[in-house]
Amino acid sequence: MADEPGKSLSVYRLLPSLSEYQGLHLDSSDMIRLMRWQRSGAEGDRLTRLRAKWLGERRWSRSEFPSGRPGAPVLSRRLAEGLREALEEAGSLVPVDIEGAKGDEYVLYLVEQVVDCLDPRRSSKPRKSDGEVKKAVFRPEALPAHLPAFRLPEFPRAIQWNGWAADRLRELTGDQIEARLLWSEDPAAKPHPDPWGI
Repeated sequence: MADEPGKSLSVYRLLPSLSEYQGLHLDSSDMIRLMRWQRSGAEGDRLTRLRAKWLGERRWSRSEFPSGRPGAPVLSRRLAEGLREALEEAGSLVPVDIEGAKGDEYVLYLVEQVVDCLDPRRSSKPRKSDGEVKKAVFRPEALPAHLPAFRLPEFPRAIQWNGWAADRLRELTGDQIEARLLWSEDPAAKPHPDPWGI
């Protein structure tokens, strides 16, 4: 899969919408380990399971995209199965153990593909503390448009989603996902002013 012919390439950050859905709080020690793996690639830090617990009003439905962490997208089993072949081109799916939940099947999407495709002259300088790139400009010829998602060497703890994958996930979930535009080759498109903010 890739962007449709004639359609501009684009890259997004995905996060749960502010609609009334329960979200997941991800275990802090697992998140520290995940971020270490994203920075170093050390096999010993690679997660094989992620622990979490539900947050939000009990009367709310459970989101199918319940994590706002930029480097830890969690998908319902339905979403993961619907896009499994494409997702596995860029990474792997790791089970999520949800405290006190029975029958809730969710997976962490562990994005392994790190692609050097940023235009450093036209992008904002990566932040020293974590590598965050507030204004990203990608080199279209280097962008891995065939992948659903990828990470940048400058900002390895954040998942960048290609436009076609963001569109597909939003089609499957309705109002459950907010997609913030990071970059588009369409000069008329306006990127989000603070894509990595809460």
